[in-house]
Amino acid sequence: MTFRVRKVAEALRAPEPRIAASIAHQGLAARLWSVALGSAVLYGRIPDLSPHRLRWDPDASAPDDLWLDGVEALPGDAGTVTEAVLDRHLEPLTALLHAEYRLATGLLWGNAGSALTGAARQLLERRPDVSAPVRDLTAGLLAHPLLHRTLDGTTLRRRSCCLYYRLPEGGVCGDCCFTRAPRSSPRGASG
Repeated sequence: MTFRVRKVAEALRAPEPRIAASIAHQGLAARLWSVALGSAVLYGRIPDLSPHRLRWDPDASAPDDLWLDGVEALPGDAGTVTEAVLDRHLEPLTALLHAEYRLATGLLWGNAGSALTGAARQLLERRPDVSAPVRDLTAGLLAHPLLHRTLDGTTLRRRSCCLYYRLPEGGVCGDCCFTRAPRSSPRGASG
């Protein structure tokens, strides 16, 4: 993960490793959610995403490519998706990045919630015929105690910030808790 954070930092010219760690976390969360959510909704099953099966190249470009060393199908219910993504990947990753880069766990769980709703939006855009199952499964996943208060329940805007605005060319994301970047303009005026 350290290698990946450095790669993201270089690519985005991140002024501090914490920003790159947050963005790398959100990218991995988005890929994990998209695989699980799409498979669960479209096929009623998900691939076994166990860490010993899942492969990833930290030196590859974004978005993160994930692959499995073999495919074993698991049920596509909210409990199984939660175990596959949250329990087996995002909890350990969150603990690691919190300890290594001093990122607030609320920020990291906000990344996970944002990545989940982003995956749901993408799926709804491409397959509007499955809107009810997408919404139901996403709502069930967002009800998990680690994700429950990460997004505003009405607007689905984040309650935390991923730090993207702190990049040299950064701004606010579509679901950011800020309506504009909280920093000064290049002239030093509030901006």
